[in-house]
Amino acid sequence: MFRHRPISAKLLAAARPNPLVRFFSAAPSHSPTQFPSTVSLPARTFPRYLQSTKPGSSLLSLKWPRPPQNLLVVLKLHSEEVVDSVAKFAEYVRSEYPVNVVVEPRMASIVQKRLSFPIYVADNRSNIADKIDIVATFGGDGTVLRAASLFKLHSSVPPILSFRMGTLSFLCEWDFIEYKKAWREMYMSGSDVAARSAAVPRPHLGEQGFTDLSGVAGWELLRGKSLGPSRASKVILRHRIKADVWDGAGQNMTHQVSDTLASQAKSGIGGNEEPMPSVRAVNEILIRRMPEAPPAIIDIFQNGHFFTQTVADGILVSTPTGSTAYSLSAGGPIVHPLVRSLLITPICPLSLSFRSLVLPLDTKVSLRISPKNRGREMYLKVDGKTCAHVASGAEVRIEGEFVGRTAPGEEVHGGVPCVIRSDADTWVGGLNGLLKFNRPFVRGASEDGDD
Repeated sequence: MFRHRPISAKLLAAARPNPLVRFFSAAPSHSPTQFPSTVSLPARTFPRYLQSTKPGSSLLSLKWPRPPQNLLVVLKLHSEEVVDSVAKFAEYVRSEYPVNVVVEPRMASIVQKRLSFPIYVADNRSNIADKIDIVATFGGDGTVLRAASLFKLHSSVPPILSFRMGTLSFLCEWDFIEYKKAWREMYMSGSDVAARSAAVPRPHLGEQGFTDLSGVAGWELLRGKSLGPSRASKVILRHRIKADVWDGAGQNMTHQVSDTLASQAKSGIGGNEEPMPSVRAVNEILIRRMPEAPPAIIDIFQNGHFFTQTVADGILVSTPTGSTAYSLSAGGPIVHPLVRSLLITPICPLSLSFRSLVLPLDTKVSLRISPKNRGREMYLKVDGKTCAHVASGAEVRIEGEFVGRTAPGEEVHGGVPCVIRSDADTWVGGLNGLLKFNRPFVRGASEDGDD
């Protein structure tokens, strides 16, 4: 269970007093000053996501306009094995590719001890959404969610390359033993450098890393590593949902939720050019009763119309990705991550007829705390992180984040781009191998279902 302390008095004084919504945050973390900040790194390179030409495929192809330079490494905490693997990966990447390695401040000292080159820290001195080209995760599903959460206030997330080193790792695509192959495929995706081109000297590595690649002939620097312009890494864009929080007087309090989430982060969270950015979730947004409190009473609205009132321990609004997380444990259905939808799942409702609902992604869902709760507060959580306590009259308005093209010829944007294997259907493999889907409860039954 997470422990949180109230936000600063200065921030509370700046906001209009509001008894219906309370915000909590962890103590601010200060990045180690001995490590350089991402503020000195070159600007972010945005890749293109092209529709696959394979018939019947909904996956996208990754294509870089120029070599990416800034890599953020997010790793599982409290695991020496993972730290050793990250060091091995980082040393390889740094020796073969002109890449700057960035880590979270809390892991900087631990990782730096195992490396022969300087690293950067993702802290509050710069906006990592303007700097990071690629994210590599080493851990399980929680590590992937933590990496994506750094961009929960931003509409654009860098490609995520995930290595499974956790307990479940349903969202992780690659075994660590494949790190060279996985990195090369992702990094060189869509490059057109010719194998016959003359070698180009590596750029000078200064004390601050590869901060200027001007004058280098782009992909020519990496002669012999190209997979060819027709070969590209496959990407799945996982949909997110976004939420805004309103008090009973109709005032938008989302900025305080955003500030709370940013203060909880142990590294610099990516900001947004929006004046009041919505909070985005990869798995789910949850309203839940407090411990030892009576069941919550929540009014549910769909597209502005009253739908139903539920009396339950809580209510979940989930993405297809989140359908195999908390929602599944609460009795919700399994939905493929490419299905453009959102789910409403009650938690232990006082009803036998309230079943989980699957709605179109563009549905606008509002969760309003009923006055029948008589002032009792409830948790508001985003991907498992408590960001506020809400009371009677407060309302959380949720809708799916747009993923796709806004006009013909424009780039695909939105969602969380995850680099996946092109030689296997890992979603089906995850259901069968990890969730044991439809495995019979028969003593001595074989893996293929034969008696």
